[in-house]
Amino acid sequence: MSTSNELLWSIGELAERAGATVKTVRFYSDEGLLPEAARSSGGHRRYGPRALERLRLIRSLRTLDLPLPEIRRVLEDEDAAGPALEDAVDSRLRELGNELKALRWREAALQLVRDCPPAQRVGRVRLLGALTTPPSTAPLARFWRAWLPPRMPRRATAAFLEAAVPEPPDEPHPSQALAFAQLHAMTTAPCPGSRQPQPEVHRVAGASGAALLYEGLVEAFELAAPHLRAARDPRPGEALDAYVAAYAGAYRSRDTPDFRRMLDAHLSTDPRLDRYWELTAVVLTPPGGSPQPTPGSADDWLRAALQRDNAKAV
Repeated sequence: MSTSNELLWSIGELAERAGATVKTVRFYSDEGLLPEAARSSGGHRRYGPRALERLRLIRSLRTLDLPLPEIRRVLEDEDAAGPALEDAVDSRLRELGNELKALRWREAALQLVRDCPPAQRVGRVRLLGALTTPPSTAPLARFWRAWLPPRMPRRATAAFLEAAVPEPPDEPHPSQALAFAQLHAMTTAPCPGSRQPQPEVHRVAGASGAALLYEGLVEAFELAAPHLRAARDPRPGEALDAYVAAYAGAYRSRDTPDFRRMLDAHLSTDPRLDRYWELTAVVLTPPGGSPQPTPGSADDWLRAALQRDNAKAV
């Protein structure tokens, strides 16, 4: 409580000194954020300089758009500039980043609707309206989990999903937003027979063999990526050896010339997901940028390298 020598203000006087409204002061006081120094004989609140300092800090924190619970934690921290304030600012920055990303995706979507031919606008609105903003990769991941062999170990599945599912860019060009919306539509559309056609190796490998296969393929794709970025022609080497070894392990075979010829023949008849990888390449590469390798483009390069290697062995 105050002493007789302490400067005290009514709620209106405190509001005037802080440049706030009486309603604002009463709200923060009712929330327990402003310390009362005393009460008048009539029961009215009286505030001292500490309340004025606290009110100015609260209003500054609100200007930074910090929510009330975060402000309360900052005020309860013994050091006003301590960990609570740092955590609150970091949290708000993350939220703002997500909000800005969502706004950029909405902007790209609006540009796509505005710039397309009038006859296509309703269809494009429906296509883009199926996305959340910012968009989620969960439907793409579900698509791949259904496509991969059942009971694959979680670690192997996660490694392949990391390579196969493109992250939506924070600042999408309209073409990237359109490609991601088309990926979403492709991966959420019902499949004939309820399941995508499966490569023959899925049946042969089983869960344990499939894990080795996809771990090996991810390694081979990573080894092929520098060749793709440098626009080198497909060629035998470490990347191709890793690629063939992944399949040899799944087929419980050895890497021999005969196996390579058999593999080439099998791969030429396997179901393809070319459209998925074409759209993924658009999502990953802004207009004018260098094309980014995808598992699809790496697989194409490695298959061509396998064919070239087999042709040389004949």
